[in-house]
Formats: sequence, C-alpha cells, structure tokens
Amino acid sequence: MLLMAWENGEEDALARLMPLVYPELQRIARKHLARGFPANTLESAAVVNEAYLKLIRAHGIRCESRVQFFAFCAQVIRHILVDHARNRRYAKRGGGVVQIPIDESLLCARTQGVDVLALDEALASLTKFDPRKGRVVELRYFGGLSVEETSEALQISTETAKRDWKMAKAWLLRELTAKKSPCQ
Repeated sequence: MLLMAWENGEEDALARLMPLVYPELQRIARKHLARGFPANTLESAAVVNEAYLKLIRAHGIRCESRVQFFAFCAQVIRHILVDHARNRRYAKRGGGVVQIPIDESLLCARTQGVDVLALDEALASLTKFDPRKGRVVELRYFGGLSVEETSEALQISTETAKRDWKMAKAWLLRELTAKKSPCQ
C-alpha cells in the first residue's frame, strides 16, 4: 500500500515506509561493510541514510512488491558503495582501494577481498554480455535477496535464478582473477 502511494507521488509515503524497511536495509549494508569496508570511513547507517536520500530524489518508483522495492534498493546500495570506493581512490590517488569479497567460497581465504571498482567493472561487462545474470548478481550480492526473492523480482524460475547465480559467480571470478589473483 505504501509502495503504491509512493509510486503515485505521495512523498510522505516514503517517510512512513522507511521505518518498516530500515532494519532490512541496515542489515544489507552491515553485510557489505563486514566484507572489508573500513568501519571508520563508512557505516551502515550512512549507507542507509544515503539510500534514503536517493529514494527521496527518485520521487517514487514502480514497485509492485516488497521484493521489487528491495531490488531497486540493491541498485541504489551498489551505486553508493561504488561511488564511495571511487571517491576513496581519487582521494588517495590510486591507493587504499576498498576490498569486498564476492563470495567467501570463491576466494582462497576469508579475509581476501575483491576491489569493489573491479567488481563493478566486471559486473558491467557481465551485464552487457547477459543482462539477466548481471541483475541476478546485483540482487543477490548488493541487495541481499535470496534466490527465491531474486527469481520473483526477475520473474524467472528459482532454478533459472540458481543457474544464473552459479554461472555469474564463475564468470566474475574468472574476470577478477584474470586481472589479479586473490591467492597471491
């Protein structure tokens, strides 16, 4: 109901919606920050607050369900994290790149990470090659959606979402390790 009201331009609907979704957005942000973002430069509350500001600027979006709303939030969170990483890189003239593991089972050690800018570049390449697989990664990795929620958001079967997720992870790992091996 609140999503529809916000979609129809009722800006106060987002203000009523945020207390309901804030805990989930903060959980998603904490998950990403635990993957390697320095806690002293970016906090989950800051990510969620920035997401809220971007949602306000959107002046309503078409969301028919909770899953679609979180899918949109996944895109917003991705852009916030990538922008933060770019700003840090520019500020340090190439040094101190933010690290985020793409999937602990894909990496040699739990503490090893992937350059978020390299991940964003690889994800953009994947999306050009196969847009659906790119969206699956965005929803699963940046949005924290389950396979079932991802399949619902993309209106594909759960099995297709699982296959796409598996193939996309392998593709991204190949792209990321071709540039820099995480085990060295």
